[in-house]
Amino acid sequence: MAICGIDEAGRGPWAGPVVAAAVILPAKKRPKGLADSKQLTGEAREELAQAIRACAAVGVGMASPDEIDRINILQATFLAMRRAFDALPERPVAALIDGNAAPDLPCAIEMIIDGDAYVASISAASIIAKVERDRMMVDFCAQYPGYSFAKHKGYGTPEHQKALAELGPCAIHRRSFKPVRLASGLAA
Repeated sequence: MAICGIDEAGRGPWAGPVVAAAVILPAKKRPKGLADSKQLTGEAREELAQAIRACAAVGVGMASPDEIDRINILQATFLAMRRAFDALPERPVAALIDGNAAPDLPCAIEMIIDGDAYVASISAASIIAKVERDRMMVDFCAQYPGYSFAKHKGYGTPEHQKALAELGPCAIHRRSFKPVRLASGLAA
């Protein structure tokens, strides 16, 4: 009876998708060093993501900036989580989800606040989601020069704020987020 862990990356940035991962870890021979993705270096995340994919069932889902703008970031996060769950190669009987809110899924659900810090399958999902999203943002950096997406991954840094002020929003900016609306000249 498989149980998956689900987590997301990218709820707070001003640009790019929100990405979720669902991971079913094997009972034995799990990668060593699983932790909340935010506590790991980029190099450690990449190595662990490769190790996770080598031994676990993994599903990844995302919601685009347009979907975020249309349905709001929380609902877009739930959409990405459902897509990640649906992308798993096998159907789990339960899902352990990081946080205090969860999408509707066709299985038992347990929400665990800070689960990415101490539940192995959620830690694994946080690592996969972060690595996938970071790779997307590096690709977007080449598509949309001037914003330095490879550096800040779309988060609200002073450098990103400056680029928004000088260049205005690009196609992957979340126009429903206040700093982007203000840079667009739209009412707050």
